[in-house]
Amino acid sequence: MSLTGVKILAPISGVPEYDSPVSQADILTKSALSFVVMLHRAFNPTRKELLSKREAVQAEIDSGKPLTFIKDPAMTQIRNDPTWHGAFPAKGLADRRSEITGPPERKMVVNALNSPVKTYMSDFEDSTSPTWSNVINGQVNLYDAIRKQIDFTNDAGKNYAVDRTPLRHIPTLIVRPRGWHMVEKHILVDDEPLSASILDFGLYFYHNARELVSQGMGPYFYLPKLEHHLEAKLWNDIFNVAQDSLLISRGTIRATVLIETLPAAYQMEEIIYQLRNHSAGLNCGRWDYIFSTIKRLRNDPSKILPDRGQVTMTSPFMEAYCKRLINVCHRRQVHAMGGMAAQIPIKNDPVANDIAMTKVANDKLREVTMHYDGTWVAHPALAPIANDKFNTFMPTPNQIHIIPSENVSEGDLSNTSIVGGFITSQGIRENIYIALCYIESWIRGYGCVPINNLMEDAATAEVSRLQLYSWVKHKVTLSDLDLQITPDIVEQILTEEVEKLVAKFGKGYKFEIAAEYLKPEVRGESLAEFLTTLVYDEIVEVGEEVDISTLRD
Repeated sequence: MSLTGVKILAPISGVPEYDSPVSQADILTKSALSFVVMLHRAFNPTRKELLSKREAVQAEIDSGKPLTFIKDPAMTQIRNDPTWHGAFPAKGLADRRSEITGPPERKMVVNALNSPVKTYMSDFEDSTSPTWSNVINGQVNLYDAIRKQIDFTNDAGKNYAVDRTPLRHIPTLIVRPRGWHMVEKHILVDDEPLSASILDFGLYFYHNARELVSQGMGPYFYLPKLEHHLEAKLWNDIFNVAQDSLLISRGTIRATVLIETLPAAYQMEEIIYQLRNHSAGLNCGRWDYIFSTIKRLRNDPSKILPDRGQVTMTSPFMEAYCKRLINVCHRRQVHAMGGMAAQIPIKNDPVANDIAMTKVANDKLREVTMHYDGTWVAHPALAPIANDKFNTFMPTPNQIHIIPSENVSEGDLSNTSIVGGFITSQGIRENIYIALCYIESWIRGYGCVPINNLMEDAATAEVSRLQLYSWVKHKVTLSDLDLQITPDIVEQILTEEVEKLVAKFGKGYKFEIAAEYLKPEVRGESLAEFLTTLVYDEIVEVGEEVDISTLRD
């Protein structure tokens, strides 16, 4: 594959960091880049076309057309055909009762691999701020983890090492690339930014697929932010070409799709079908799903959600989507994965910590008794709680053999009514605080941020942003003040929160910059499709063009 027309606009270090034998230059080689560019040139036109179709769907929703199950006869036939199913569980994926997630930062990779969980989802997406360094070093770290050379000593002299005690289970690695909406502006192909999804997938697959196969495993992925079954087909086509190119058997890849957008909830069965030879199931991405629901239904005043604390997994639209997901997955013989427990230990307050951990336990009990096959945690300390509930109520490796009834209608998936729901000034302030803190950290290169004793990623900040936009747009009345929300009221609270944060943290932070991005959104004057695309240019550091001929072979 020719690299003519390819430009790298960021430095590539040839010096390994920490104790790694591998540097950035060993990842972004001529052959690896050629592989990625081949995939990009073949599939980027389809990616862009599918993104434009998202806009068409939004326009239909805005015009009053409700979301429905696909009426096309071919898709109806697929849903009605009981004979097809997804792929059998690959090695390391049959039992996924507990999964931990986090960015591919070196220390976090080691900590995740030392956690008492079955699988580890290493995340280039919502818990990673995609700076050039984070993206390329993340690939270095996963390369090292697969080859058992991830151990390191940090600059302070502290040692981090994976526990490789004989017979100890080391979590199976799953990688989440960035979503179809993201691009990588540090690499241009034919004068346009490279697809971030293809870069993240391509570099990981090129360098690690054969090694994983030699270990009896395979390259496993989580696919985020899909909104249509054809977006799943695009991934499946890329998987086939990638496997064919490296002479790896088709079906070696396994992929779990996060159902974290409202349109995708209407196409769960079709999504599994498109990926069926590679499918490892579906996951309930709860916070992104709430975000997507608000975003897609934003112009309907009957769909306004109350303060975020009142939107739970038992809310009508959330419960309906969970029930349907489990039923669909188990009928098609693939895993149905539960959502994230974002709590982190509260070390200085035993009472508050007990309350938080009890919430985690109750949430995991709900999931296992609904017949999920596994669940997510954000912190290693939560893994024993999740394991306890799943070990008690799921003695088998999974619950795929149980097909619970669901009877979920099209209307149920969009039923956002919450009895007794209310919106308060404190709800505004909490949303602004979370969004400010997260955006500020993201701009500084941190995508996984502890806020109010929760491990927050982009999804929870998105909920904050969209709730504020929705409340202002529809001029809702605050229940505690009997006052109609206006853009000026929200901006005033935004200003107050920025002043508090600046006074608390001092110089070196970027709260004012975060507020500038947030202000037009929460005033209802503009609405970006994604927070990460809105703020992305803040972390792009385009530099002198790299001479492609100097890349390692």
